[in-house]
Amino acid sequence: MASWTHSKEKLNNVTEFIFWGLSQNTEVEEVCLVVFSFFYTVILLGNFLIMLTICHGNLYKMPMYFFLNFLSFVDICYSSVTSPKMIVDLLAKNKTISYLGCMLQLFGVHFFGCTEIFILTIMAYDRYVAICKPLHYMTIMDRDRCNKLLLGTWVGGFLHSIIQVALVVQLPFCGPNEIDHYFCDVHPVLKLACTDTYLVGAVVTANSGTIALGSFVILLISYTTILLSLRKQSAEGRRKALSTCGAHVAVVIIFFGPCTFMYMRPDTTFSEDKMVAVFYTIITPMLNPLIYTLRNAEVKNVMRKLWIRKVF
Repeated sequence: MASWTHSKEKLNNVTEFIFWGLSQNTEVEEVCLVVFSFFYTVILLGNFLIMLTICHGNLYKMPMYFFLNFLSFVDICYSSVTSPKMIVDLLAKNKTISYLGCMLQLFGVHFFGCTEIFILTIMAYDRYVAICKPLHYMTIMDRDRCNKLLLGTWVGGFLHSIIQVALVVQLPFCGPNEIDHYFCDVHPVLKLACTDTYLVGAVVTANSGTIALGSFVILLISYTTILLSLRKQSAEGRRKALSTCGAHVAVVIIFFGPCTFMYMRPDTTFSEDKMVAVFYTIITPMLNPLIYTLRNAEVKNVMRKLWIRKVF
């Protein structure tokens, strides 16, 4: 019994992991430090400004802005799981993270990432109801239903991420502890396990793939139905609907494209994974506030009034 316990402890002797980071070139790291520090600042300021605008302008009473407010909050949380650590690591020679920190980062990435997927899906449903069933919009998308849908996104994100973490923490880690990435994600971590991870990798892919593909199909159906229904709208109605939906579609393509590449495939890793991950962990949270404000006249008007009131 004692020898079995000793061997079990030997199997789990990894207490920290070492990141390879975005690059091993010092000059490239210096450029990345400046670029990604700027990007993270834009993420924080842009999304916080949207939240401030929606709250001060009482726009949160409208379902579309109610969900946009929480999308901005999730974007801040999502990027904060990986970006600060990555930026600090660009200055460090030893890019280490504890085993517990790695598991928490893995949980955070999947929790907020999955929650964002569900919020984008709900926002597509909201636009479908608003454009295709305008007379029943406020009845269907009342505050009680909006709160339940939002709660569903958090619960769904939690269940998804807890499954991912549960699959990883039960694996033994006894050998190499170097992760060819800039944060802890499932596929790179699975490569370090001292056991066959084929079954775990298949479950991870099925879990992530089902959510990504299912949500993407729902989004496609929603926006296709919206576009078909626009033929019956007036020219002004078509213009407004296309402007709003265009912003949503842009976000969906930027976010779901890289996510599909990363998670709807067998348990393998590629050298391009790090650059692809940059898109959905940093680029999308940075572009969301720009896309939603530049393509939305109502948000721009409220923002203008808010700034005029604060300044003058």
